[in-house]
Amino acid sequence: MIHLCISTLILTVVMGQKSTDMDKLLNWCLDAKLHKTAPGPENSLHKQCSPWKDRSCCTEETAHKVHNDNIYNFNYNHCRNMSKKCNEHFLQDHCFYECSPNVGPWVVSETRTWRKERFYKVPLCASDCDAWFNDCAEDFTCTDNWSRNFDWLNDTGCSSKCLTNFCPKGSECMTFRKIYGNASNFCEKVWDHAWQYTKDSEPCMRLWFNGSVGNPNDAVARHHAHLIAGASTKHLDYLLFGFLLMILWRTICVF
Repeated sequence: MIHLCISTLILTVVMGQKSTDMDKLLNWCLDAKLHKTAPGPENSLHKQCSPWKDRSCCTEETAHKVHNDNIYNFNYNHCRNMSKKCNEHFLQDHCFYECSPNVGPWVVSETRTWRKERFYKVPLCASDCDAWFNDCAEDFTCTDNWSRNFDWLNDTGCSSKCLTNFCPKGSECMTFRKIYGNASNFCEKVWDHAWQYTKDSEPCMRLWFNGSVGNPNDAVARHHAHLIAGASTKHLDYLLFGFLLMILWRTICVF
């Protein structure tokens, strides 16, 4: 019975994944507002999104919108105008969100009007996170979790599509350094644990890379996809073993 409980636990862990299919895990575009249904090449991608052009979940049109339009009516300047260096990191982060086909092992379901999936605790290389935080440390914000804590209000008199994020009532604008304290806290909290601060010596994602020499995040996704596929195989073995033990236990009880 102990083995049966163990097998059930492993089954639960594996079932937490959206898929155990290797090909799907390695070629996943989020079910969201602007994502393609499957990754593929683009003739070019705009500026910060350019590394993903050979295999991308975003179109050239989306890449332009990331840089030139406010796709989700999100105001990065909710306290003060964001510095150029800090904004460049958030553009890279946004390009990763829209364009990366490497998030399959970390996709979870979500119910929002503009997406049905998100990624959760993707391992982000510590050096990338440190650089992001250091360039934003003296910029200002009023809350640590930008996915959940803002008040979304309409101050333009138009439809609900004009809702924009405002600082929560009673909050105070402070530097990123004061709000978050350190890089790991910042990267993990700012988008509601989309990222997980990970040592560079471990398999981890890069926000920016030289696309002309390949995507280093492919190998990271493959590493984690193998772990998921392996866990799937093991849980079947445990289930079979537990089932046989249960039959044996019942046989012993009968006799």
